[in-house]
Amino acid sequence: MASPPPLLSMSGITKSFPGVRALDGVDLDVQAGEIHCLLGQNGAGKSTLIKVLAGAHQPDTGTIRWRGEAVTLRSPSAAMRLGIATIYQELDLVEHLSVAENVHLGHEPTAAGFVVRRRAERESTAALLERLGHAEIDPSRPVGELSAAQRQIVSMARALSHDVRLIVMDEPTAALDPDEVANLFRIVGDLTADGVAVVHISHRLEEIRRIGDRVTVLKDGRAVAGGLPAKTTPAREVVALMTGRNVEYVFPDRPAAAGPRGTPVLTVRGLARAGEFEPLDLEVHPGEIVGLAGLVGSGRSEILETVYGARKPTAGQVSVDGRPLKPGSVRAAVRAGLGLAPEERKAQALLTLESVTRNVSLSSMSRFSQAGWIDRRAEERAARAATRELSLRPDNPSAPVRTLSGGNQQKAVLARWLLRGCRVLLLDEPTRGVDVGARAELYAVVRRLADEGLAVLLVSSEVPEVLGLADRVLVLREGRVVHTAPARELDEHRVLDLVMEGSRTT
Repeated sequence: MASPPPLLSMSGITKSFPGVRALDGVDLDVQAGEIHCLLGQNGAGKSTLIKVLAGAHQPDTGTIRWRGEAVTLRSPSAAMRLGIATIYQELDLVEHLSVAENVHLGHEPTAAGFVVRRRAERESTAALLERLGHAEIDPSRPVGELSAAQRQIVSMARALSHDVRLIVMDEPTAALDPDEVANLFRIVGDLTADGVAVVHISHRLEEIRRIGDRVTVLKDGRAVAGGLPAKTTPAREVVALMTGRNVEYVFPDRPAAAGPRGTPVLTVRGLARAGEFEPLDLEVHPGEIVGLAGLVGSGRSEILETVYGARKPTAGQVSVDGRPLKPGSVRAAVRAGLGLAPEERKAQALLTLESVTRNVSLSSMSRFSQAGWIDRRAEERAARAATRELSLRPDNPSAPVRTLSGGNQQKAVLARWLLRGCRVLLLDEPTRGVDVGARAELYAVVRRLADEGLAVLLVSSEVPEVLGLADRVLVLREGRVVHTAPARELDEHRVLDLVMEGSRTT
């Protein structure tokens, strides 16, 4: 007896944009009830492929078959009618609308064909949220008031409000803490048990091994491997396929004499924000990388933003080179030599429609202006020098920063602070949304900057990243420092025990 055809089969898919061949004959087969993981570096073609699958892009050539029948996905609504839902990394929710209105947007329950039944809409949404394990989210609440993790759940609920048979999830765990990730994976397991297929895109190889069934790897717009067993294929092999070379989750060597050098550049004494984090003390010396480890909600990002002046403390003092900073003043912090690479690059750090040059020079414009005029040539020369120092690619300062990969966008943010001549670099989730190969490059950049005397304060939700990059680590739980130690004296299990059990030893 012949086996049934795949739920989805994409064969020979090509797609070109002006000057770029984004997809070059890609094949992808997805079986009903499986979790098929899609891997590749930024620029490998993953986003273009899923937009073709979602009906947002039309392929130049190739065939898409759904349950064995050739189909043409002319629009996202056509894909949704077949049962294909896509949850993008940049969530496309309408912030001023309620949760229920977002979940049912475009297919609202109506009476007499035109009157929206708001009560039915809220009740249906509440049932979906309960199914997802988040009954606490109020269907009437505006989406703009929700946390990043809660918005991810709303996007899941919107997908499930249709009769979906395949869900594409692009980096779904990027904004979730470990408990939320576990809950998401439980939901995915329930869906696949009902025959729903999932295409899972992630940079976290440990996630692929944990929940995936098969893996397809893209590189330079081509599928260089398809149908690899997710749980048994060695990570080294997957990374080699993605990058074309043997790159591991490797961190640069710490200097032989790692440890404080000279007097502290950054000193924090008794810093606190009521309801967010309790009073803490820390110092960062020239050439030192200090990491803050903890779960989402432990106060990590809030500490960084308070040090930077984006939040005003309720107690305590921040000093640079022994000089106290004005509390709650970003201008004072930048003038003193602090630079922040925030968690949300696109929303908080980059002018996505502007050029690389303009983004890099943003904090140093006074250097290039005189009597109201800006010396554009000097601005571009300085920006090019800063980006070349970090090996930003492509080497084109006039390119819109939105066209860069995630890793190179992060380099543009770092180049801004290099050009400014900052003394203390604050890094919040520096490799979020960055592929494996680019991560290794960013780690090397940060280590080199520290070796040249920069003081670095690092926040990351990935414990291996904190332990591999930092010289010294502060472990946080519920807004309190529960342990401080050199990174060499800690391992991932010890840190997770501390953040989960709340040990008060220091």
